[in-house]
Amino acid sequence: MDLRKVEEIVNDSKGGIIEKKDAILSTFNNSNSNSNSDSDAPDDPPVDSATALQLFLDHIPISSILGIHNSPPSTGQYLAICDGIKMLYEKNVNGALIDDASHDPTTNFTSYNTRSFSHPYIAFISFSNMLLWSLQEFRKHQAAFKIDHDTKGLKKKNKPNGFFSLLDKIPAVSLAKIGELAASFLWNPVFPVKPDQSLFHVLLLLSKHRLSVVPVTEHFSSKVVGYVTEHSVNHILLQSSGLEWFDSIADKPLSDFRFENSDQIVSIYNDESIAKVVDMLWNNKVCAIAVVEREMEKLIGCVRVCDIHHLLDDDHIFTEREDTSVEQFIHTFNNKQQKYEEEDEEVGALALNNKFEPRPVTNSERDTLKQSMKSLAEKKSNFSFVVDECGRVKGMITLRDILMEFAPPCMDSRIDGGSFFDMALKESGCAIRDGTMVHI
Repeated sequence: MDLRKVEEIVNDSKGGIIEKKDAILSTFNNSNSNSNSDSDAPDDPPVDSATALQLFLDHIPISSILGIHNSPPSTGQYLAICDGIKMLYEKNVNGALIDDASHDPTTNFTSYNTRSFSHPYIAFISFSNMLLWSLQEFRKHQAAFKIDHDTKGLKKKNKPNGFFSLLDKIPAVSLAKIGELAASFLWNPVFPVKPDQSLFHVLLLLSKHRLSVVPVTEHFSSKVVGYVTEHSVNHILLQSSGLEWFDSIADKPLSDFRFENSDQIVSIYNDESIAKVVDMLWNNKVCAIAVVEREMEKLIGCVRVCDIHHLLDDDHIFTEREDTSVEQFIHTFNNKQQKYEEEDEEVGALALNNKFEPRPVTNSERDTLKQSMKSLAEKKSNFSFVVDECGRVKGMITLRDILMEFAPPCMDSRIDGGSFFDMALKESGCAIRDGTMVHI
């Protein structure tokens, strides 16, 4: 079966990725059966796996992804950072679009009905980024305060106060606006997509831009109806399992890959403070810190960037964070897990992760890429630690690392564009020159 036949099948078949995969496999099986009964039939030229997989994914509409309709919030860049943190914390979401249309500092959420623009959003802001920035500003304020005041008095004074009451007293935080965080590179770019655009379109955007989410807008307006997340893309890619083109990549052992983040292992000993973890997350810009036992350096847990919001749940932990060990922090919130109701969260949702994972996802180098993808999907995790037989951390794999294996620039050099690429490549700031994708 040649690529033209593959394209005919995916064009003619209806439904999402499962239906199109079944149509492909059924046609392949029939072709093999016919070829066995007719030895004189000419052999079909071999199908190039990378090209066929990308052609297939280019026919999977975004609308077939579960969980993209999740009523995302929006905020203005002139909203105070403290108010933004409170708002997202109360709404239990881990980020919001920044809308530049409103210049009213008193406006929190904006109305989509008054928008005539094709793209009013200027960035996406992460709750965790705002929280880490605020904690760093608080630490600077605290350090300056200690220079002029008695340390014991400071600590005693801070004990009765929670996180928000303290930040309100720090001008650098209480007066700062969300727009000012752009100078700290804490904004994420926004590239909206339409429901009828393809999964490959999203992968193309992810390959060029470091996106945490891709907003999905209505067909004939700029109203955002949901998000495509890395979790949702991983979930739908796994439904390609069984296709030779997908399996030729996904069934390789992890040792065959050279992931971007594989050597970016940031770890901390279990008896060090949670305050140090906060600093390490900010300074290293990583999604998680491995927690290792001091003597054997065996992995015993981790603290993710999304776990820092638990400091807002417990005033005692927050005020005692310099004296609270990482292991104590982990055990405290493991023991409080029963207060959180188990929710059947859709894979595209942006809810804060209230569930504290006592054991992070791990893989060995012998595990396949597909096994890692499945583990991350089951745990709804953004990363996996690669460990040796003694449980020592040897590397880290993120969802972005994995998704990049199925996205350009791995695309076949013979692809020369087309209606899909004319649109998607232009939006991604790329072009095809001499059969190769280049950044422009």
